Parts: sequence; structure tokens; C-alpha cells
Amino acid sequence: MRTAVHVKRGDTVEVIVGRYRGKRGKVLRVFPKDGRIIVEGVMVAKKHMKPNEKMPSGGIVEKEMRFPSGKAMLVCPRCGRAVRFGHQTIEDGTKVRVCRHCGEIIDKA
Repeated sequence: MRTAVHVKRGDTVEVIVGRYRGKRGKVLRVFPKDGRIIVEGVMVAKKHMKPNEKMPSGGIVEKEMRFPSGKAMLVCPRCGRAVRFGHQTIEDGTKVRVCRHCGEIIDKA
């Protein structure tokens, strides 16, 4: 089942529940089919790698794992806090995301 994901690649988000609560990072990848995201520096796991062309010696690599997008909130660039956002149409007809707290436009134009 496809789930709507409320964040985009490149957004700054804050984790609101779980072990990584309060941690902020940039969204690296979005998986809309699963409703999951990968955030930089959040939910890092150690993965054992076999030797290959990229890593001739193999070893243990730290890798960000994906987690549900509902566990993260968008961070407003102006307020600096995790906020809910709404949608608004501006003069030129484009639809943008707007911070519910301060009214700042979140999308980068």
C-alpha cells in the first residue's frame, strides 16, 4: 500500500519518537511505496561487508537505515523548531509548503 510521505529529499527533519528522539538531520532518500525515509546520522547500524572491488579488505561499515516518515517532523528554517506545515498557493500559481507556526515559506525556490 502506497503511503503519502510529507517530506522531500534535502529537507531538514527532527525525529519525534523512539531512540533517536530530538536528533536532526537531512533527508537523504525517500521511499514513497513504503512510507519510509533515510536521514543523515539517524538510525545508524553497523553492517559487515564482504571484500569486493570497492572495499578489497571488507570490514564493518556504518550505514544509515530507513525508518517510517511519520516518526519525523519538518524543521522550519525561520523558527528552527519541528513544525506542522500547510500548503498555500502564491501569486505566480505555484503551490508551496508554509510553516503553521510562523507563516514562513519552507520550499526552496
